[in-house]
Amino acid sequence: MLVPLFADTAGALHAVFTERREDLRRHAGEISFPGGRQEGDEEDLRDTALREAHEEIGLPPNAVELIGALQPTPTIATNYSVYPFVGFIEPGHTWSPSDREVAAVLEFGLAELRTGYGRRRLMRRGIPFLTDTYEAGDQLVWGATARILTDLFERADRAGVL
Repeated sequence: MLVPLFADTAGALHAVFTERREDLRRHAGEISFPGGRQEGDEEDLRDTALREAHEEIGLPPNAVELIGALQPTPTIATNYSVYPFVGFIEPGHTWSPSDREVAAVLEFGLAELRTGYGRRRLMRRGIPFLTDTYEAGDQLVWGATARILTDLFERADRAGVL
């Protein structure tokens, strides 16, 4: 999974997300970072992250400067392990969302996301649960993506970046 970050003209950091299509079998309609499964010929998960970002949102691999990795994060419903890699990109990309997987490409300011943090009770498959969430505009980020954001914010705080 790729966590694409860019700085706007004022220097504020933003992240790029996908809104998954509603008709997908897994994680339908959820907000996530671009990512997917490793293919057989990929030995390095960084290559997987770059390939998936290219396939899902049209971000060329050579437009990404990988700067590090975040903690592997489990998904609860599908029992996957997600390996997030953080990369800097230039602002102003024209996105080409995959018709098969992506309903929309979203750009959220990290400051707005952080301000929109909260613990909320959500319902999934009829079961209520309490989870970390981030709100930006009318979008709600939760689940593994929210846990990845929490890790990003904690590491950025320790490094004095945000």
